[in-house]
Parts: sequence; C-alpha cells; structure tokens
Amino acid sequence: MKDLSLNFPVTTSYTYLNTASCGLLSETLVDWRREHDRNLMEGGSMFRDLHKAHVAKIRKGVGGFFHTSEKNVALLPNFSFGMNVLLDGISKGQKVLLLRGDYPSVNWPIENRDFNVCYADIDENLEDNIAQAIAKHRPDILALSIVQYISGVKVDLGFLKQIKDINPDLLIVGDGTQFLGTTHFNFEESAFDIIGASAYKWLLSGYGCGLFLIKDTAMERIFPTTIGYNSADANFDKRNDIEFVGRLEPGHQDILNYGSLGESIGYFNSLGMPKIEEYLGGLTGNAKEAFNELGLLSDVASLRKNHSTIFNIKGDKALFHKFKSENIIASLRGDGIRVSFHIYNTQEDLDRLLDVIKK
Repeated sequence: MKDLSLNFPVTTSYTYLNTASCGLLSETLVDWRREHDRNLMEGGSMFRDLHKAHVAKIRKGVGGFFHTSEKNVALLPNFSFGMNVLLDGISKGQKVLLLRGDYPSVNWPIENRDFNVCYADIDENLEDNIAQAIAKHRPDILALSIVQYISGVKVDLGFLKQIKDINPDLLIVGDGTQFLGTTHFNFEESAFDIIGASAYKWLLSGYGCGLFLIKDTAMERIFPTTIGYNSADANFDKRNDIEFVGRLEPGHQDILNYGSLGESIGYFNSLGMPKIEEYLGGLTGNAKEAFNELGLLSDVASLRKNHSTIFNIKGDKALFHKFKSENIIASLRGDGIRVSFHIYNTQEDLDRLLDVIKK
C-alpha cells in the first residue's frame, strides 16, 4: 500500500504509534471540515436545512461499509452515550457476562445498573474462559470489547459465531472502538447483535462522533425510553410511532462530526479495506515477531495465534520518556507501554521503535 504519511502531517514529525489513544485527522478530512464550516457560516439555516439529506447519506455510507441496512445504523456522539441509552431499554435483573478488566465504558454502565453480573477472565485462554462462563452461568447477555484496550487481545470472531449458533438467544454486544477501521467487517454475518464504537480512533473521524449497528432481532428485545423532537423526525404526529434508531438520536445531529465519519469511510473505501487488512496484518505480524524475540510481550499476547494492531510491551516510565525524547508517541497503560499501528505507519516506524528499545 502506498505511503500515506503526507496526508497525515503528524507522521512527518513523529513516529506516531498511538492510534489506540487518538486516531489522526487527514489533510483531506480537515479540508472538508473547513468547507463545511464555511458553508454553515455563509449559509446559516439555508445550509442547515439540507442536514436531513446529509445524515441519510452518511447513514447509508456507514451501513454499506459494514454490510448492513441504513435502518440498522444509529449515529451517536460516542460509544458510552449509546451504551447507556441501550441498557436503559433492557429489562432489569437479566444476567450479563462481562470480561474482568474490560474497558470501563463497557463494564461500568452494566455494573451500575440492576443486572446480575458474572465474569470471565482475560488471558491467553480467553475463548475457553468465555465458553466455560456461559456454560456455568447461562447469561442472557454477553458484552465485551472486540479488542482489549490495554493488551490488544482480540477475541476470536469465529469462536463468537460458534457460541451464537449454540446459544441463539444470547444477546451479544460488542465495543468495536479499538477494532472497526482495521479490517473488512460484515456486521450481518457476525455473531454480534449490537456493535458500537467511538470513531475518533481507528475510524480516523475526530471526536464527537460514533456509531451503533443494531440487528432487527435485538430491536425486538430492547425498548429505549430516550426521546426528543429529532426522534420523531421533527414531526409532532410521529411522537407515538418512533422508529428504534430515532430513540437513540433524540437531538439535533451534528453533520460536521458525523460528516467526518462519512468522509473517513469514503477514504477507507478508496484505499480498499481488504488491502488495509492485508497491510496491517503484515505490519503487526512483523511487530509481534520482533517483540517476541526481545521478550517484550506477556503470555496473553505472545501465546495467542491472532492479535490486533495494539501491543503492550514491557517497559517502565524511563523507557516511555525515552520514547518521548525520540519523538515516538505511545501510551503508558497497565504494566507496560502501549503501541499501536495503523495505515499511516510503516516498517520504518517499527524499526525506529526497535532501535530505541535496543539502545
């Protein structure tokens, strides 16, 4: 895949290995955002009156990108907001299986409500742990991050499909914030009933925008109480006939932020998601091999066959500050240093990181 660094200016000054914290904005996207705000400045309500068509176009683009219908796509400010809205529409007392130590915005909203919560551990035997917990606890809902934000451990999607085939009534809810944008993904063919994501990381769309994908069967089991004028499409007569997605979108939609998601999806499509998946697979495969040779990975990462674009390497604050002094951008997470690779990263970025570590 061609070098994309010129479209992402940060990468010309830094070895940027921190997409797991904040994805970069491209020059192309920032140009579009400037044009959007100029149109709003010069047109006011005359420009804003076009927002319904714009939102419909974005929704259709998101649905096509993830292989689902636009009616199954909700555009939201972030994952946390959507997760809380959906949980308020689920009847109390249901049993929910979580992963111990998963991302707080997955676990906290569930633990903070009247659900019967049980857990599976995150380690190199993640799938076995989930299967055993399902057999033991018989949960109604499984909620988990597809990729773990600290370790980069990615749950086996084929395994989840098997679990869903065996337990068709199990509602599977996924946080795709650290996953969507790294691989070609077909929502309708997946095991997930619901997937949500904030779009400021791997989808490279900036802050204030996210998405939820909800299958029809999940809509039949969840009854959100959220409501606003936009829920009824600004139509007084629709107050008692609001569609499911409308319940998740109660207020004015921000076409700057959601439009940024639409533009980023267009950019991904122009590059080709199969090519992106192949490129990232090769780069992260090289990274895992090199990290293993240096003994930088814990068992939870080194012993698993498939891994994500995120790694937590062994290192202390001194090494982290050494990275910063060498203009290598990463994050302190857990007991180590988290590095992550996206489309604007290269083998040269990995080599530079390794050189600093070896010194």
